[in-house]
Amino acid sequence: MQNILALDIGLKRIGIAKSIQNIPIPLPPILRKNRNQAAKEVSQVIYDSKIQTLIIGLPQESESSAEMERRIKHFVSLLEIPNNIKIHFIDESFSSFEALQRMQGSKKSKKKDGSLDSLAAMIILERFLVSQKQN
Repeated sequence: MQNILALDIGLKRIGIAKSIQNIPIPLPPILRKNRNQAAKEVSQVIYDSKIQTLIIGLPQESESSAEMERRIKHFVSLLEIPNNIKIHFIDESFSSFEALQRMQGSKKSKKKDGSLDSLAAMIILERFLVSQKQN
Protein backbone atom coordinates (compact mmCIF):
# COMPACT_ATOMS: atom_id res chain seq x y z
CA MET A 1 0.00 0.00 0.00
CA GLN A 2 1.27 3.39 -0.89
CA ASN A 3 1.03 6.72 0.88
CA ILE A 4 -1.05 9.16 -1.14
CA LEU A 5 -1.57 12.88 -0.50
CA ALA A 6 -4.41 14.93 -2.00
CA LEU A 7 -4.60 18.72 -2.30
CA ASP A 8 -7.59 21.02 -2.73
CA ILE A 9 -5.78 24.21 -3.74
CA GLY A 10 -7.63 27.46 -3.24
CA LEU A 11 -6.68 31.11 -3.21
CA LYS A 12 -6.95 31.43 0.59
CA ARG A 13 -6.61 27.89 1.91
CA ILE A 14 -5.15 24.57 0.80
CA GLY A 15 -6.98 21.49 1.98
CA ILE A 16 -4.87 18.40 2.55
CA ALA A 17 -5.78 14.74 2.98
CA LYS A 18 -3.64 11.63 3.25
CA SER A 19 -4.33 7.98 2.61
CA ILE A 20 -3.03 5.72 5.34
CA GLN A 21 -3.48 2.05 4.43
CA ASN A 22 -6.12 3.14 1.87
CA ILE A 23 -8.07 5.07 4.51
CA PRO A 24 -8.37 8.76 3.60
CA ILE A 25 -8.08 11.22 6.47
CA PRO A 26 -8.12 15.03 6.39
CA LEU A 27 -4.99 16.79 7.65
CA PRO A 28 -4.70 20.33 8.99
CA PRO A 29 -5.06 22.79 6.10
CA ILE A 30 -2.56 25.42 5.10
CA LEU A 31 -3.75 29.00 5.29
CA ARG A 32 -2.19 31.00 2.48
CA LYS A 33 -0.48 34.26 3.36
CA ASN A 34 1.31 34.26 0.01
CA ARG A 35 2.10 31.63 -2.60
CA ASN A 36 5.75 31.18 -1.58
CA GLN A 37 4.89 30.56 2.08
CA ALA A 38 2.11 28.16 1.05
CA ALA A 39 4.34 26.32 -1.45
CA LYS A 40 7.04 25.91 1.20
CA GLU A 41 4.54 24.50 3.72
CA VAL A 42 2.94 22.13 1.19
CA SER A 43 6.40 20.96 0.08
CA GLN A 44 7.24 20.22 3.72
CA VAL A 45 4.03 18.17 4.14
CA ILE A 46 4.91 16.22 0.97
CA TYR A 47 8.41 15.54 2.31
CA ASP A 48 7.25 14.64 5.84
CA SER A 49 4.48 12.35 4.58
CA LYS A 50 6.85 10.17 2.53
CA ILE A 51 4.25 9.84 -0.21
CA GLN A 52 4.48 8.03 -3.52
CA THR A 53 1.50 9.72 -5.20
CA LEU A 54 0.18 13.29 -5.16
CA ILE A 55 -3.42 13.95 -6.19
CA ILE A 56 -4.40 17.50 -7.12
CA GLY A 57 -7.99 18.57 -7.67
CA LEU A 58 -8.73 20.66 -10.75
CA PRO A 59 -12.00 22.41 -11.59
CA GLN A 60 -14.11 21.06 -14.45
CA GLU A 61 -13.48 22.81 -17.76
CA SER A 62 -15.36 26.08 -18.21
CA GLU A 63 -14.35 29.65 -18.93
CA SER A 64 -14.17 30.61 -15.27
CA SER A 65 -12.34 27.43 -14.27
CA ALA A 66 -9.61 27.86 -16.91
CA GLU A 67 -8.05 30.72 -14.91
CA MET A 68 -8.21 28.70 -11.68
CA GLU A 69 -6.66 25.69 -13.41
CA ARG A 70 -3.81 27.92 -14.62
CA ARG A 71 -3.29 29.23 -11.07
CA ILE A 72 -3.33 25.73 -9.57
CA LYS A 73 -0.80 24.41 -12.11
CA HIS A 74 1.42 27.45 -11.48
CA PHE A 75 1.24 26.81 -7.74
CA VAL A 76 2.15 23.15 -8.28
CA SER A 77 5.20 24.28 -10.29
CA LEU A 78 6.40 26.12 -7.15
CA LEU A 79 6.34 22.92 -5.07
CA GLU A 80 9.47 20.95 -4.33
CA ILE A 81 8.31 17.49 -5.39
CA PRO A 82 10.79 14.60 -5.53
CA ASN A 83 11.07 13.01 -8.99
CA ASN A 84 9.85 9.62 -7.78
CA ILE A 85 6.39 10.96 -6.82
CA LYS A 86 3.60 10.41 -9.33
CA ILE A 87 1.28 13.40 -9.82
CA HIS A 88 -2.36 13.01 -10.89
CA PHE A 89 -4.72 15.89 -11.64
CA ILE A 90 -8.35 14.87 -11.17
CA ASP A 91 -11.74 16.54 -11.41
CA GLU A 92 -12.69 18.21 -8.13
CA SER A 93 -16.25 19.10 -9.20
CA PHE A 94 -18.62 19.51 -6.26
CA SER A 95 -16.04 18.29 -3.71
CA SER A 96 -16.48 21.44 -1.59
CA PHE A 97 -20.28 21.15 -1.84
CA GLU A 98 -20.11 17.51 -0.77
CA ALA A 99 -17.77 18.43 2.08
CA LEU A 100 -20.23 21.09 3.25
CA GLN A 101 -23.04 18.52 3.19
CA ARG A 102 -20.96 16.13 5.30
CA MET A 103 -20.29 18.91 7.81
CA GLN A 104 -23.96 19.94 7.99
CA GLY A 105 -24.84 20.78 11.55
CA SER A 106 -21.22 21.03 12.64
CA LYS A 107 -20.12 24.31 14.20
CA LYS A 108 -16.98 24.07 12.06
CA SER A 109 -19.03 24.36 8.84
CA LYS A 110 -19.36 28.10 9.47
CA LYS A 111 -15.67 28.70 10.22
CA LYS A 112 -13.07 29.70 7.66
CA ASP A 113 -10.38 27.58 9.36
CA GLY A 114 -9.81 25.36 6.33
CA SER A 115 -11.39 22.21 7.76
CA LEU A 116 -13.91 22.30 4.90
CA ASP A 117 -11.02 22.49 2.40
CA SER A 118 -9.27 19.48 3.93
CA LEU A 119 -12.55 17.56 3.88
CA ALA A 120 -12.86 18.46 0.17
CA ALA A 121 -9.30 17.14 -0.33
CA MET A 122 -10.35 13.93 1.41
CA ILE A 123 -13.30 13.60 -0.99
CA ILE A 124 -10.94 14.12 -3.95
CA LEU A 125 -8.72 11.40 -2.49
CA GLU A 126 -11.69 9.05 -2.00
CA ARG A 127 -12.63 9.54 -5.67
CA PHE A 128 -9.08 8.70 -6.73
CA LEU A 129 -8.99 5.55 -4.59
CA VAL A 130 -12.32 4.39 -6.03
CA SER A 131 -11.09 4.99 -9.59
CA GLN A 132 -7.95 2.93 -8.83
CA LYS A 133 -10.04 0.01 -7.57
CA GLN A 134 -12.08 0.08 -10.78
CA ASN A 135 -8.96 -0.14 -12.99
